[in-house]
Amino acid sequence: MLDIPGKACGPCYFCCKVLEIEEFKKPAGKLCEHCAMAAGCGVYDTRPQVCRDYHCRWKEERGFSSQLRPDRVGTLLMDDPDSDEYHAVCDPEKPFSWRNPLVFKHLVAEAKAGRMVVAKAGLRAWRIFEDGHWQEWA
Repeated sequence: MLDIPGKACGPCYFCCKVLEIEEFKKPAGKLCEHCAMAAGCGVYDTRPQVCRDYHCRWKEERGFSSQLRPDRVGTLLMDDPDSDEYHAVCDPEKPFSWRNPLVFKHLVAEAKAGRMVVAKAGLRAWRIFEDGHWQEWA
């Protein structure tokens, strides 16, 4: 995939915090021990496959403004690699970041397009419906 101008990670390392990485025994919500905040991944060349396979939706979508960068809205938008669900992954310290108006509008649009949309923060999850309603989901 070609890089989109203005869509570099830069100071964002949100994925290194909110995603679970079993290979490192890193739980969701804890900063990866290999993350050098100012310099990126300290084991980039030998990082596990799950990290290699991850693609930040913000970096891939031309229509996502700089305001939707994950560290700015506290939410990582992503397709679930194991299903056809669309996920909004938040820092467990700020579990309702997905309710930011910019993020929520996008999530409702995804639901209207027929996707199952789930917001997650640690062990908590919420399903977002096409009419804008949401409910905690087990």
